[in-house]
Amino acid sequence: MGQNHSHKHHHNHSDLKGRNLFISILLNILITASQVIGGLLSGSLALLSDALHNFSDVLSLVVSYVANKLSKRQASFHKTFGYKRAEILAAFVNASTLIIVAILLIIEAIKRIEQPEKIQSNLVIWLSLLGILANGFSVLLLRKDAKANMNMRSAYLHLFTDMMASVAVLIGGLLMQFYQIYWVDNLLTIAIAIYLIWMGYDLLKSSTKVLMLFTPDNIPIKQIVDEINAFESVKNTHHVHVWQLNEDEVHLEAHIDFNEDITLSQFDDILHEIEALVFNKYDINHVNIQPEYGKSDVKDIIVQD
Repeated sequence: MGQNHSHKHHHNHSDLKGRNLFISILLNILITASQVIGGLLSGSLALLSDALHNFSDVLSLVVSYVANKLSKRQASFHKTFGYKRAEILAAFVNASTLIIVAILLIIEAIKRIEQPEKIQSNLVIWLSLLGILANGFSVLLLRKDAKANMNMRSAYLHLFTDMMASVAVLIGGLLMQFYQIYWVDNLLTIAIAIYLIWMGYDLLKSSTKVLMLFTPDNIPIKQIVDEINAFESVKNTHHVHVWQLNEDEVHLEAHIDFNEDITLSQFDDILHEIEALVFNKYDINHVNIQPEYGKSDVKDIIVQD
C-alpha cells in the first residue's frame, strides 16, 4: 500500500512539474514576441538581447518539458535504464545554450559601443515591466522543484536570469528616459551576458560530471573501500565504480574478494549490511557486488577496470 501511494504521489508531482513548465513556455513565447517587436521599433540592443535570451529560454523550456515527459517512460530490453538521464541531458543543453547566447550578446554590445544609437526608452520601460511580471510568475512556479531536480534547476535559472535581465533593462530604460544616457543600454547588455555565463557554468559543470559518469563530489571511494574491507569476512575490495545515473539514483559496483568460500545466504547477509552502510552514510541506493574467492586477478587496483 505504501509503495502504491508513493508511486501515485511521484506521478502527480511529475505531472505538476510538466504543467508548470508548459505555462512557463507560453509566457516566454509572449515575452519573446513582444520584445523582438519592441526592440526593433525602439532600437534597444538590451531589449533585443533580452528577447534573444528569452527565445533561448523558450527552446530550453521545451527541451526541459520533453525531457520531463521522457523521464516517465518505462525501461525496455533496448533501453534498460529507460529515459532516466533525459533530464540531465536537457540540463547540459540548456547550460550550453545559456553560455553561447551570452558570448554572442557581448560581441554585439561591443560593436554597438563603437556605433551608439538613440533608443526609444518609453517602449523599453513597458516591455521590461512585462518581462519582470511574466518571468517572475514562472520563477515562482518552478522554484520548489528547482531545489531537487537538475533539469528543473536549469529551467529555473534561465527564467530567473530573464527576470533579472528585465530588471536591468528597466533601470536602463529609466536612465535613458530621464537622463538620455544611451550608452547604458550596451553596458547592461554586457552585464547581463556575464551574469548568464556565471550562472550557466556551474550547471554545465554539474551536468557534464553526471553524463561522464564521474564519481559524485560527496562520495569518498577510498573511505568506502576501507569500511567494506573492515568486514570480518572481506579480504579485499577492488574494481570499484560509483556514478550518478540521475537526480535520484547513485550506483556502486565493486568486486569483493572473501576470506572463505562462503554460501550464497551468507553473502546475502553481508550484502544487506553493505547496502545499509553505503545508503545511510553516502546516499548510494543501487549496489551491485561481484563476490570472489580464490580468483586470480589483480586485487590492488581500486577503481580501474
